[in-house]
Amino acid sequence: MSDTKVLKPEEFLVREGEASQDMYYLQSGTLAVVKRKGDGMQQIGTIYSGEIVGEMSFLDEEPRSASVKAISECVLTVIPRKKFEQSMKQLPKWYQALVHTLLDRLRKANSRIKV
Repeated sequence: MSDTKVLKPEEFLVREGEASQDMYYLQSGTLAVVKRKGDGMQQIGTIYSGEIVGEMSFLDEEPRSASVKAISECVLTVIPRKKFEQSMKQLPKWYQALVHTLLDRLRKANSRIKV
């Protein structure tokens, strides 16, 4: 069973560089994706209701590539990594390799984004 998490405006869901591996489904509200820039932060994206957040670290177990904070009050479903691992064990090895290859390419492209 998945848990529910509620964020107030300006509250952080995850922080850039942290090692956390849960993924989230945004049920309601709006989130900002922000990256460090000098002494501050710059918004590089927005996540809306019905979207997933945290998928990269969830899949490859690498540190968070950006911070995510609430713009408005948000309700999220927490998807634990253990549930995903159980599902992945049932998939063919080639499918697992495809997921890891695509994720590696996405992370490399993401690291090239200049803020």
